[in-house]
Amino acid sequence: MTRVATIPLQATLSGAIQRSQQNLAASQLQLATEKKVTDYAGLGLDAVRTLSARSMLATQETYKTNIGRVSTTLSLYQANLEQIDSSVSDLREELYTAMGTGNSPGLQGMIKDAFADLRASLNAKEAGIPLFAGSQTSATPFLPESLEDTIGLDPADAFANDSVRQSTRAGDGVNVEYGIGASEVASGLMPAFRALAEAGPFGETLTDDQKQAIADALDLLDTGITQVRSANAGNGRKQAQVETLSDRAQDRVDLLTKVIGSVEDADLGQVAIDITQRQTVLQASYSVFAQLNSMSLVNFLK
Repeated sequence: MTRVATIPLQATLSGAIQRSQQNLAASQLQLATEKKVTDYAGLGLDAVRTLSARSMLATQETYKTNIGRVSTTLSLYQANLEQIDSSVSDLREELYTAMGTGNSPGLQGMIKDAFADLRASLNAKEAGIPLFAGSQTSATPFLPESLEDTIGLDPADAFANDSVRQSTRAGDGVNVEYGIGASEVASGLMPAFRALAEAGPFGETLTDDQKQAIADALDLLDTGITQVRSANAGNGRKQAQVETLSDRAQDRVDLLTKVIGSVEDADLGQVAIDITQRQTVLQASYSVFAQLNSMSLVNFLK
């Protein structure tokens, strides 16, 4: 006689339903987190590789952050150097005009304004620290407070900076030194401003002595402007180096992110397909289980 028993079938089907539920829950978790697994243990042998890649990624991101700060500082150097260049160049043009016409209305004020621009630029700060001071950050690097303070002043005594440079790690075994001292920018300009201060004040017209003093000052200004532009050119080369290092760090960040993603990140398209399939399997399991439960021996005895 054939024996009809549904309990073993129910137990088998119940286990299959539980597995389907677990598989569906795993797929839904992948969809929510966009990760294949929730911990490194789930990665198996790939865990060591991923941890190593993450360590290298953190290092490269640190390099990129360092480079970003240096890039900002170099941009501030550039802005201040260009301000000095523009202001002194405008003054140079006015001095040539005054020499040619013999008239000098407003010339004294323009000389003072150019000196004030020079002082403001050389004493510019970043986060409260003077840019052009080197390591002497407790005092302003350019000392004269007014044009008159340059009269009889030795140019070397106008500066309080030193030659110490800042350094940052920008790559494996790569340190970038950067910084510009105030004396490197304006030591050539100080004799020109001193000559103009000693020849002034300038009135509406120039005297012969003032014309000669302006002629001497123009030669000194040319030397000083060359020094300013040389400092700016050096800063520009440093900016190009930093930009190259930044691009290199970003390329490595992108590569390592891709390596990590290939191990950790879930394929969301495949996850969506898996969820649909597993929902279908689970629904089918529920239907079969319901049909099995509705079976009765009475149906076979009729």
